[in-house]
Formats: sequence, structure tokens, C-alpha cells
Amino acid sequence: MNTAILAIDQGTTNSKAVLVSTDGQILSRGASPVGIEHPQPGWVEQCPSRLWDSVLEAISACLQSGPEVDIIGVGISNQRESVTMWDAVTGEALGPVVSWQCRRTASACGDLVSLGYAERVQALTGLPIDPMFPGPKKKWLLDRAPAGRDVRLGTIDAWLIHCFTGGAVHACDSANAARSQLYDLKRQVWSDELCDLFGIAKSALPEVQDSSSLFGVTKNVPGLRNGIPIASAIGDSHAALFGHGAFNPGDGKVTFGTGSSVMTTLPRFIAPQQGITTTIAWSIGGQATYAFEGNILVSAAALPWMADMLGVADVQSLIELAATAEPGGPGFVPAFVGLGAPYWQSDARATFTGITFNTSRAQMARAATDSIAFQVHDVFKAISSQSPTPLGRLYADGGASKSTFLMQCVSNTLNHEIIQCDAPEASALGAAYLAGISLGVWPDLPAIAALPRSVTILSPNQSDAVARLTVWQEAIYRSTVRPSSIMSE
Repeated sequence: MNTAILAIDQGTTNSKAVLVSTDGQILSRGASPVGIEHPQPGWVEQCPSRLWDSVLEAISACLQSGPEVDIIGVGISNQRESVTMWDAVTGEALGPVVSWQCRRTASACGDLVSLGYAERVQALTGLPIDPMFPGPKKKWLLDRAPAGRDVRLGTIDAWLIHCFTGGAVHACDSANAARSQLYDLKRQVWSDELCDLFGIAKSALPEVQDSSSLFGVTKNVPGLRNGIPIASAIGDSHAALFGHGAFNPGDGKVTFGTGSSVMTTLPRFIAPQQGITTTIAWSIGGQATYAFEGNILVSAAALPWMADMLGVADVQSLIELAATAEPGGPGFVPAFVGLGAPYWQSDARATFTGITFNTSRAQMARAATDSIAFQVHDVFKAISSQSPTPLGRLYADGGASKSTFLMQCVSNTLNHEIIQCDAPEASALGAAYLAGISLGVWPDLPAIAALPRSVTILSPNQSDAVARLTVWQEAIYRSTVRPSSIMSE
């Protein structure tokens, strides 16, 4: 019987399962929706048990559609910055999954910034104080923990490892720990100082391991035999970077999803100065690889909204309409939940500028597609100003990356080649490759880089990107400046 690795990609809206052969090919796939709740304006949460059920449903669909194989290991990639809490003894979920999108801790973050902690937190963690990141979310959960319970806190990889191992293991990987806002990035340990600042009991936190390492074995997981090694865990954005083989300093990727993650590999740890974050991309054999990252809060999620506003059938129809737009037109900033990198302004709001009686529906559609490319441009501008190495190979993945028109806009705006990847399972593949290293399937990074990949290279061409960027910059200014300031101009 042939052998394979089962890779889990637990995302914001769906859980996916992929069987990957030992020559790196996808044998089958399955998926199941998760569900998102909005109990209050700005609050975004999920049900931990439903999240685990969706993983089991995805595994079942994947195994039913694929060949009979011997699963030699499980790899996990997961949505990042989302956190939950459970009982250490019973395994019972004690709170919701507080999503990375959730803004419920905005007030707590504002208090920390006003007290002067922003610079110190960023120096230790590489992250700004912002509602996206988990420190205050974990405090929010702990404040609501039932009295007398032995509580465990974790990012989604830790919750899945708990579930896969029948509650035997409380662990996470260093890449997820690096996004927790409680981890000293340079020393690679949970920080007593940060735990005290955010009011977190360090005893509730998981053990941190390499991304490629043994996290325990399966126990009582429907559809899987007991004893299969959990051989990797990593955040989904990091997994995609690894899956592309972006191992050289300066290599990067953009994941186009609900939001966008822009990430480039670093030669060493470098503290971020402005607009971006530093993170651990992955760790293997006790050695961490670092990366710069910029997190865009709303990217492709703006497209279905705009399609609905303009009355077009779907996102593909919107993109086709945008491709017909005449030069000129309005600017659009999709700051529906504030702006992430490189601005980090939670009070910014979605904005149109420059609309006239001559503005066409096609120009409105183009403003929406441009907003994706220009946000990526702004992040790379911040990365380039702080990186010791020039931008190298740049990969694009995620649903919106399938649009050649949109990816050509990104290439033109950056004036850089884009490697358009036919890899909708990039995160799952990255988790599988890391598990394969842990299991000895592949010996090293060069072996991973040599695996076959289907790509299309898009080179920048003549366009009106410079003129459109000027319109974008005016729109950004209007989105981020308070109305009273504009009125006084």
C-alpha cells in the first residue's frame, strides 16, 4: 500500500484536508465550512467544537474521494491570531474562538497604547498593539473562565493538537507562538514580562515546539487509526511561504484571501521599525527562520461586496467589468474594519474619493480591484525600506490569485515579476512538506524546493499604474484623516 501525509488547513471560513503523496503530489482533497458568528458589531467568533467537527468532516471527505493509502503522518496549518480556551481535564471548550478579525479588544488595546507600552511590546514580539493580535483576547477569555477550572489557552494549532491527541498534548509551534503577542521573538520563550502585562497565566500556555517536530499521536479520531504522528504545525500564511519553497532571503509571497498576508524571508532576526511586523516563518531542528510580514485586513473580501453594490452577478463578472474601465476614475479604500499594515489605524473607514457624474460602473469596479494591488504595494514599500535584501522571487496564492488581470495589476504596481501559483492548497502543502521533513520523507530544504510546481510568471508591462496610485494615495489620506481635520483644511 502506498503511503501519504494527511495535511489539515484550518481556515477562517473552511477546513480543508489534503492527502499528499511522498513525491509531493495531491492525491485527494476534502473541505467543510466552519461558520462565523457576529454577536455584536465588530465582534467575530466561532464555535471550537464546530471547528473541530469541520476538520473531521473534511478528513472524511478527503479519505472517501482518494485512493487507499497508509497515512504515515498528519500536518497542520491553521488560521492565525484566533484563540480559544478549554478545560485541561475534561477538554470541554470554555469559550468561543475569538477570531483574528474580532475588534472586541479595541478599548483594551487603546489603553495599553495610551499607557506607553506600544514600543516595548513591538520590540519583544515584532507585533503592534492592535485588536488583531491575541494578547488582549486571551485576557478577555480568562476573565470569563469558570472559577476553579484548570484552563488551557491556545491558538488554533494548539486546539487541534489537543483534539487529535485526545487531550494528551498541549503544544503549539513557534510560528504560531510568534503571533500570540506573548512570545519573546528573539529569545524564543514565553515572556514573563508580556504575560504580566496582558494578565495571562503562563501555566495556561502550550509548550512551544519546532514547526517540523512530533507533537504527539492520534487518539480516538474518527476515520484515523490511533498512533499516527502529528508531525508538523504552522500558521497558514507561513505554511504557504514554505510550500512555495521561498527559502532564500528576500523571497516572498502574497496570499490573497479575506485579507492578505505579505511575507518575505529574512536572513536573520530584524526588529521592525514601522508599519510591518517581524515573525518566525518556521523553525526546523531548533533553528528559526524569520520573516517580515504585513497583514492587510480586507483584501479580496471587498470584491463580493462591490459586486453586490454594482448589481453584477459575481466576483468574476466584477473583475471582467473592471478590465473594461477607461483611465481615471475614483479611489476606493476597503477599510471596513480599519486598516492594517502599513497604517495600523483601527478607526479608518471605507472611503470612495473622486466620484463624479462621469464615473462609470466599470471605474467603480476597477477601484475595488486596484485597492487590492495598492495595499500590497504599500506593504512592500514598507518592507523594502527595512529589508537588508532586495525583493526576490514573489509568489501569489489564494483564491484571487487565479485572476490573471488582478495579478497583472499587482505586477505593474510593484514593477516586479509575480509567480502566479496553481496551488489553492499552498498552506496544506507547506504543512505536509514540514511533516515530511519530520518523518524523514524529504531530507532537507533543497529537496522540498525541487518538488514540481505549476506556475505562471507575469512580468510588469506598460500601464497607468502610476496615475492610479496617485488617486489611491489621496483616498488613503481621506480614509485615515479624521473628518474634522479635513474640514479645517
